[in-house]
Amino acid sequence: MKILVLGIGNILFGDEGIGVHLANFIDEKYEFKGPHQVDIIDGGTLAQRLIPIITEYDKVFVFDCVDVDEANIGDVYFFDFREVPECVSWQGSAHEVEMLQTLQMIEMMGDLPETKIIGVVPFVIGEDTTFSITPEVQKAAELMEKILITELKKLGVEPKVKNENVTLTQIAKESYRRGVPEESLKGLEIHN
Repeated sequence: MKILVLGIGNILFGDEGIGVHLANFIDEKYEFKGPHQVDIIDGGTLAQRLIPIITEYDKVFVFDCVDVDEANIGDVYFFDFREVPECVSWQGSAHEVEMLQTLQMIEMMGDLPETKIIGVVPFVIGEDTTFSITPEVQKAAELMEKILITELKKLGVEPKVKNENVTLTQIAKESYRRGVPEESLKGLEIHN
């Protein structure tokens, strides 16, 4: 079985980047053993461009933000994409709406693998940019990580910690660098 852990979000807008940061954190912290292939991808705000990637997998776990009626910042929701609770929407930001539409398009084509959403209610900051994450969402990320690891174990995947010293805060400050050649980053300094 091919399993995808997909982090979605805009890292420029604080909590709205948690999906990406958490995927990068999981990738840095764990290695996965067992009979199944587990891939971790930073999907950022790519939305429809992820279609050919998503359809190659048998099971997908999506880390993303969700908008929920009368919820608090940091509340975590775990559900099957085909059974979205009525209180949940992806209306918080443009990237969330685009991801919802992407999954709906794949479903309409009949190519949507089993897809589970591990979502959190973010603090929406509007137009200001920041790489920092609110304490509520940092705490929620611990539960999101636990949900993913539990679900992977149920599938027979053996998660092994390879870097116990990595922190989500550290990853959030470095997510913009991942996958970018060092020469492209010369002279670039980001402050939080």
